Amino acid sequence: MARVELQITRRNFLKTAFAGGGGMALAGREIGRAVANGLTKLGTPPAWFHQGEIKTTYNYCDMCPWKCGIVVQTVGDRVRKIDGNPLDPKSRGMLCARGQGGVSFVYDPDRLRAPMVRTGERGAGKFQEITWNDAFDQIAEKLQAVAAQYGPESVAILGHTTGDFWFTDYFAQAWGTPNAGKPSATLCTSPRDEAALLTTGVAIGGHEPMDWDAMRCIVLMGSHIGEDTRNTVMQDFMNAWGNGAKVIVIDPRFSSAAAKADYWLPIKPGTDTALLLAWINVLIAENLYNREYVEQWTEGFEQLAAHVQEFTPEWAAAITELDPELIRTTARVIAEAAPAAAIMPGRHTTWYGNDTQRMRAAYIINTLAGAWGNEGGLYFNKSPYLEAYPHPPFAITGSAGGCSAEPGAETAELPAGPSGKIRADGARTKFLRGATAIQELIEPMITGEPYPIKALIVYGVNLLNSIPNPERTLEALKKLDLVVVIDVLPQEHVAWADYVLPEASYLERYDELSAVAYKTPFIQVREPAIAPMYDTKPGWWMARELGMRVGLEKYFAWETIEEYLNTRLMSIGSNLEKMHEAKGVVIQKGKPYLADFNGASPFGTPSGKIQLFSDELAVAKLGGLPEYEPTAEPPEGYFRLTYGRQPVHTFAKTQNTPVLNEITPENEVWINEDVANGLGIRHGDRVWLENEAGTRTGPVKVKSTQRIRPDLVFLAHGFGSVAPGLSRANGKGASDARLMSQYKLDPISGGAGMRINFVRLVKEA
Repeated sequence: MARVELQITRRNFLKTAFAGGGGMALAGREIGRAVANGLTKLGTPPAWFHQGEIKTTYNYCDMCPWKCGIVVQTVGDRVRKIDGNPLDPKSRGMLCARGQGGVSFVYDPDRLRAPMVRTGERGAGKFQEITWNDAFDQIAEKLQAVAAQYGPESVAILGHTTGDFWFTDYFAQAWGTPNAGKPSATLCTSPRDEAALLTTGVAIGGHEPMDWDAMRCIVLMGSHIGEDTRNTVMQDFMNAWGNGAKVIVIDPRFSSAAAKADYWLPIKPGTDTALLLAWINVLIAENLYNREYVEQWTEGFEQLAAHVQEFTPEWAAAITELDPELIRTTARVIAEAAPAAAIMPGRHTTWYGNDTQRMRAAYIINTLAGAWGNEGGLYFNKSPYLEAYPHPPFAITGSAGGCSAEPGAETAELPAGPSGKIRADGARTKFLRGATAIQELIEPMITGEPYPIKALIVYGVNLLNSIPNPERTLEALKKLDLVVVIDVLPQEHVAWADYVLPEASYLERYDELSAVAYKTPFIQVREPAIAPMYDTKPGWWMARELGMRVGLEKYFAWETIEEYLNTRLMSIGSNLEKMHEAKGVVIQKGKPYLADFNGASPFGTPSGKIQLFSDELAVAKLGGLPEYEPTAEPPEGYFRLTYGRQPVHTFAKTQNTPVLNEITPENEVWINEDVANGLGIRHGDRVWLENEAGTRTGPVKVKSTQRIRPDLVFLAHGFGSVAPGLSRANGKGASDARLMSQYKLDPISGGAGMRINFVRLVKEA
């Protein structure tokens, strides 16, 4: 309890200091001037906070996709300090190392500085600077030529990080391509999201709806809290743990979260669904489920009970290599804490290609515990009220942001999967669940089937360090008529662009409002702390300039971003000035629990009840109930490649950031100590990693440890870049993406299962 009380005391202190700091501003300014003058006379440069007037702006962090609210302090034209915003529901006055590293990211000397056009072969990385006008004129001409010959849907747009809205949503819908979205959906979240919609009819949302404050049992299935450093989740988890919540961790590696667990289940990789089915068996066979809740809010219980009758802990033990009594005991621990118990949905859920059914099994356990909508279980995320910017009807429907197709327009049937953007005129809609799935976009880039993709705009997506089978991605890039890359840094894929457009960093620009679905929904604003450095421009400006040149003027009617943002904020009685006065965030009222719906169903299924048995999947012959499917075993001499995050880095984005690179310049490969000894490999040795196709990456340091099973190795994602423009990150460590020559698409969600690759360790020559 002492930990929690200390943390809360610090949080209250920060709030008090934040609210009352202005009262001392005048006196502090006079003292500051005196101190600065004295130091200057002595020949000693004064500290930054004595060098001039401090300007405060409010923002949301872009060092990872979590979007923590931040307070930025600037003196003159230089950002000096970033803190968590105490009023923001995500940061609560705290930041992780990456958030603190934002200043270093902005002043990275390797930043892209001016628009460029390719002068050599694609991939050679040879460019010359070009004016913004010339760049947009040439890009617009090429886009229109592609559309005239192949149709507007032959242009694909991929995005990541917080500013991609302007391209993957707004510009794409105005232009008329359904092939726009975030590859992160198919690479991380699509199984959990599609499973949630099929089971409860309620989306998970960007922020997993764990009701941490009252939770008594937390189950983490491959969720690496503390390594996947999401600020709010770490705070919530540690508070819940400090308050005595039981923690069950399912992971073949003794992760940071496992170190806090009451029960660690070192499961055999690929067998999680067997464990979950056995847990369901115990909950039902021992009558430990929430009978009243199941009777009121679910359908298909009888079918589920019959289905799991044979899936005993002994059956699962033979598959998972876990003790059957451990399986039985942990099921009882969940039941004892219910309904204040839940399996965390997780973020990276694309593992083996059968992942939607695994997530369905997890959600069924949450249902049997009565967790959905009950205090201490899973609350209902509510989106904040905020109207979209008024515009003529878009040509694309099925996306967020209040956008819709033209009234009365015919629309084709949505493809399966969570992301169904389609053209309002019904043209060429096949496969476009895969607008978020780069795998399904690559095929038409290479073969032209089912129709050609000829142009690609990439915003903030590190194609060659995020997407499996990068050789196939390169093959696709070679065949395109046009490749446009928008980024802050010269990442590896930048060398394959025809045009490079350098973006102003998140501290140098206004951006779209961040409207966060949450227990208490809220809206964040991004204010520029400094003017854009070099010849960089914000993404909203690029999207508008390009839109004006390709005949989309009616969608970009605003003259300035302030006009756009103030128009949206008007719908909640606010504007940019009021948002600044509110310290960057507006919080609205949520409806987190079943009791808030006054007896009405919050579940979005056709019947308004949780679907334990899915008629939709049964009709599609994809299994109305989850089944365990075995995965391939590693060949002799090889290990299953698993991967995760490193606490101070985000994907492949921050490895070049000076202060973060200094902390962790490269990754390590984890291998079981007994296995390493048998191979003659010691802790700290350097090895190459080689997959079955003969692809190598490295060299990389060995972490020889007993904290991992002997049948796999583990690699932190995002390292091993081959990008000469990144002076710190280039060639450091090993790339997990390069070793993923294989992936398996989930037939339900389209998620790309990437843990089906095997590697061996080759001693460094």
